[in-house]
Amino acid sequence: MVLETISRIIKVQLPAYLKRLPLPETVGGFARLTVSEWLRLLPLLGILALLGYLTIRPFLPKKKKQRDSLINLKIQKENPKVVNEIDIEDLNSANVCYCRCWRSKTFPVCDKSHIKHNELTGDNVGPLILKKKIL
Repeated sequence: MVLETISRIIKVQLPAYLKRLPLPETVGGFARLTVSEWLRLLPLLGILALLGYLTIRPFLPKKKKQRDSLINLKIQKENPKVVNEIDIEDLNSANVCYCRCWRSKTFPVCDKSHIKHNELTGDNVGPLILKKKIL
């Protein structure tokens, strides 16, 4: 049943639709088409534009990661994330994390913006963690 319907559309309805389209004989004939004739051409033009896009899409440049915006160019690149811990005796709180990616909304305190930055760029920057030494 489905194949019969598709066959009917391709063999009967599509040719009849194409015969009724107001396709001009010359390029200049497009300028003389009325608004209603252009509206009748829109579905065909839309399908042709979609087919053209799908045809050239594999050849379009791919979106690349923003590797040119790396912050960390050489420090501990073998690690998935660079995190340094420093013991400081006089801290008011037990741990303080400072931003090293320069994207924190609460700079200089880290708000974990480096996670999104690392995903977008392939970078491995992380916060500077200051720890109060417990004796």
